Amino acid sequence: MTRSRVQGEDTDGGATAAPEREEAVRGDGDNGVKDIKGDIKGESEIESEAEGDTEHAPEGPRPRRRRRVLRWTAVVLAVVLAGTAGAGYLYYEHLNDNIKQDTLNLGDSKVAAPTPNAAGQTPLNILVIGSDARDSKENQQLGGARETFGSTPLADVQMLVHLSADRSNMSVVSMPRDTLLEIPRCTDPEDGEVYPASEGRVMANQSLGHGGPGCAVATWQELTGIHIDHFVMVDFAGVVSMADAVGGVPVCVDANIHSRDGSGHGSGLKLAKGTHPVKGEQALQWLRTRYGFEDGSDLARAKAQHMYLNSMVRVLRENATLSSPNKLRRLAEEATAALTVDPGLDSVKKLYDLSDELREVKPERITMTTMPNRYVGARVEPTEDAEQLFRLVREDIALDGRDKKKPDAEPQPPADPAAPDAELAVQVRNGTHTDESGTAPGRASTIAGLLVERGFTKAVADPSVLPSEKRTVIRYPSADLEGDARRVAKALGIPASSVKRSTDVSGVTLVVGADWREGTAYKAPGSDDRTPESAEALNGADDSACMHVNPGFTWS
Repeated sequence: MTRSRVQGEDTDGGATAAPEREEAVRGDGDNGVKDIKGDIKGESEIESEAEGDTEHAPEGPRPRRRRRVLRWTAVVLAVVLAGTAGAGYLYYEHLNDNIKQDTLNLGDSKVAAPTPNAAGQTPLNILVIGSDARDSKENQQLGGARETFGSTPLADVQMLVHLSADRSNMSVVSMPRDTLLEIPRCTDPEDGEVYPASEGRVMANQSLGHGGPGCAVATWQELTGIHIDHFVMVDFAGVVSMADAVGGVPVCVDANIHSRDGSGHGSGLKLAKGTHPVKGEQALQWLRTRYGFEDGSDLARAKAQHMYLNSMVRVLRENATLSSPNKLRRLAEEATAALTVDPGLDSVKKLYDLSDELREVKPERITMTTMPNRYVGARVEPTEDAEQLFRLVREDIALDGRDKKKPDAEPQPPADPAAPDAELAVQVRNGTHTDESGTAPGRASTIAGLLVERGFTKAVADPSVLPSEKRTVIRYPSADLEGDARRVAKALGIPASSVKRSTDVSGVTLVVGADWREGTAYKAPGSDDRTPESAEALNGADDSACMHVNPGFTWS
């Protein structure tokens, strides 16, 4: 396998290369390669043509579909099918060879795939990664910082794309690159080097340097509990080529902007007030811009990326700008060369099949969000609302609120069964503190005593830690203790959804929350399936969004 290990100076807070690829994976939603060169063929059919079978030659464009919409995967296959049989197959193999691949998950622990729904369907989760690597002359020119050629890349853009089990809606969760979290132990598949788990919390974008994109996948799964099926990673050059291919994506600013400060930091984006189509390097500047948007943080940049992606979806649905075979071929070369994927997506056909699934979702059922967070110095950390957002994705609940109420799903059985109650150690902490009511005294001792009465003789109160939890939760540190934690929950009538894996505890730990300030009978509050306001959800059909320009970066 081939993997780049380089980066450059982060003069604008990191390069933003992934959103363009995230849209490429998503697809257009109306027409595809069938509109360009007849019916899609699988790899075996292309092989038969290469051996001389000409009975199934591609048909011409279908007249009933007049609006052709570009998807790079569709374009790739169109180029293949447009060629002669033998040459087409050879070119198809050439494009497959362009696509780099890497291992999906480099961590030690795995997250179980979700249970299929009644129709046998399961959700699809794809981690989209934008690498700031400057591993080529072109990427260095786009990203700057030539003096850092050859150093470790950073995953400065990370977006989880969730396609619902019934394929009716799509959710996107961006994680700010400055998020503080724990990176798990990862093993590089190329050379066997073991990267130990981080000592304490570090920035999320460092995960890519711990063996490759598979460590970013492992980190996401540890933090969110969401099973990830695939990853797609792109670099700077891929963003530029895609923006050129679609002929420009409209973006809006509420004032003149020039993203450059007195020290030369910034993306260099210069736009007048209003809406403008951006493409090529200017599109990359938009996606990288931090200095000049709102408060100049990575959070503002994520909002700009969401606006761009939503706009691109609409552009791809409304029209296409590619008709020249040479342009199609050039796009196919650039797009495949810019990709690194997991083995499940390592061919043109697999990528086409994926885009064919994703393209069915209409813009009004696409919801872009940013992981809810709070500042910790100059960095950020996930909040309680972040866990709410992750739960909605885990449980396949649409972030646009348009789902019908789903029955509670039965959780997957734990990997290890619970120990006998009398042998099961449980720490109980009092987390009832609220700003309005303070801490309810004695709750840890009361519930620990209740557990002892019910046969959990090793249950003890831990008065040394007084956390604050809105809802009662049971945490466990590793998969071998999940069964124990669930057993405690069942004994107390606490729902399985309140049992969480966490590296913040060393054993099964029950935190009595503000929802259980009195009594010994736990009554679970009704579930709230609304997307937190702090996720700043943006609907894919919203074409009125406009980025606010910081007055310090405007011009006249």
